[in-house]
Amino acid sequence: MNAMQNLGAALTRDSALSRNILLLAGLAGTVGALAIAPRHPDALWTLLVFVPILVLALIDLFQPHHSLRRNYPASARFRWLFEWLRPFLRAYIVESDLDGRPFSHDERALVYARAKGDVSAHPFGTELDVYSDEYQWLAHSIAPSRHAPKETRVTVGTEQCSRPYEAARLNISAMSFGALGANAIEALNLGAKLGGFYHDTGEGGLSPYHLKHGGDVVWEIGSGYFGCRNRDGSFDPGHFAERAAHDAVKMTEIKLSQGAKPGHGGLLPGPKVTREIAQTRDVPQGEDCLSPPGHSAFSTPIELVQFAAKMRDLSGGKPVGIKLCVGYPHELFAVTKAMLETGIVLDFIVIDGAEGGTGAAPTELSDSVGMPLREGLILARNALVGTNLKGRVKLAASGKVTSGASIAMNAALGADWCNAARAFMFSLGCVQSMRCHTDTCPTGVATQSPARQRGLVIPEKAERVARFQRATLDALHDIVVACGLETPDEFTPDGLRQRISAVEMRSMDQLYPFVEPGELLAGVRHEQSARWWAQADAYSFKRRVT
Repeated sequence: MNAMQNLGAALTRDSALSRNILLLAGLAGTVGALAIAPRHPDALWTLLVFVPILVLALIDLFQPHHSLRRNYPASARFRWLFEWLRPFLRAYIVESDLDGRPFSHDERALVYARAKGDVSAHPFGTELDVYSDEYQWLAHSIAPSRHAPKETRVTVGTEQCSRPYEAARLNISAMSFGALGANAIEALNLGAKLGGFYHDTGEGGLSPYHLKHGGDVVWEIGSGYFGCRNRDGSFDPGHFAERAAHDAVKMTEIKLSQGAKPGHGGLLPGPKVTREIAQTRDVPQGEDCLSPPGHSAFSTPIELVQFAAKMRDLSGGKPVGIKLCVGYPHELFAVTKAMLETGIVLDFIVIDGAEGGTGAAPTELSDSVGMPLREGLILARNALVGTNLKGRVKLAASGKVTSGASIAMNAALGADWCNAARAFMFSLGCVQSMRCHTDTCPTGVATQSPARQRGLVIPEKAERVARFQRATLDALHDIVVACGLETPDEFTPDGLRQRISAVEMRSMDQLYPFVEPGELLAGVRHEQSARWWAQADAYSFKRRVT
């Protein structure tokens, strides 16, 4: 009796011991089932179920790597099962319509509805808490516009550009071939062709899939100079000129940084450098492909604008601009000083917000480095307006753009047009499974797997891409009319309101400084902007000591 009591106490104290005893009991039961199986066929079905579990449990019991599996053979694996199921269960069962990151169910549903041509109206009023400090809205007019044109475009290209481009108000942001599969790239480009807007290549090079359907292309050139590089990774003017001359290439964009991982390069391991990727990027097949953190073609603001002027000449006079996630404000101000110093004017600047991102990025960088879009856009607007360059240099915004309202709000802060990446991924069928970096995207968008890409039918998805863009611009037009304006260019900061608390709201020009034309040159009144301007140096990105 004492022995049984001691065993019971031991099992109570140590559940792992009890698991192991049950495992031995299971092993004994399996041996018994094997013994009677010839006389009792039903026992074979029992063996088919329990033998694999028993084998798995024995493996767990003696493996040295995971403590949970050693102490809880077989059953510990349920933890990993539920970890794997967790994002799917949250998305489809737990989350409300307004929950979900980075995009809520309602935001995704709006894109899906517009892409499919379904009704995108919302019943029974807004679900947003209009007294929350996250709520913002646009001021409307008692006298809505009667003459606002259905569509307006943005002329990109200064007097130094001989082949300006008419950009749509919403375009496809940078997503590289490699991050996205060939079918996704083709569908996006065909959609851009059908809808009359542009498709940014991302820094992964100008692939055949970007050119196959003839949609307008903006060729993004990053620090790796993929598609226009020498063997040592330096910029190759001849190769650039050859590819930039393609009729589909309408503009060139120098990528300085991106929102998801600002100031960070990248490495594509050799085994992933396939023949197609090697040809697209001008790198050796099967060898590691490095994208360094910074550019080798320039190191100062003046060298940057000179490099842009060189690229404009090599491309036959097509517009050239830069894309960046703003970091130190004085660096952005230094670029405008360089334009004034040299007389070389960029054709456009794209501001990428820290909330942007499509593929993989280090968590610390995507969560904690880089300026959000709103602040970055206002700084860029002030840098251009304060130096009398706004208008000549066009300004675009990129970061969580999914609706006509988000385009209008960015316009109020200075943006001439917007680019979107993840919204267009949703239009392709992306379900935000958060597996972009694993090559196991279930919808065939962010994967190189031919079997997974098979699910993405190019003509059908291209129609969805074009429908989403068109419906979103229609919604933008409705907002322009409601606000009593003629074009999105007329949105101003005082028409965009932000709630501060349940009993207080402010317009954007009350929350942020918005400089007047030429104010930086004449002596800016705002102390912080004046300090950044004084710190900016056309000959160096380093902060000037004041």
